[in-house]
Amino acid sequence: MGRPAGTLVRVVRHVRWYWASLLGDNHYHRYLEYRRRAHPGEPVLSERDYWRRRHDADPGARCC
Repeated sequence: MGRPAGTLVRVVRHVRWYWASLLGDNHYHRYLEYRRRAHPGEPVLSERDYWRRRHDADPGARCC
């Protein structure tokens, strides 16, 4: 892969990461990483339960 193509790939990856961060797409994955690191071997919430608890904890975060 040439230099311009490699640069384009890096830019696209950064944009995808930034967009996912803005929309909260990576929050659950960060939660999983934290639980594995801080509480290894303990059960983790399903993604559905994670989002439910997150929204219940901050009712002002939802628009509807």
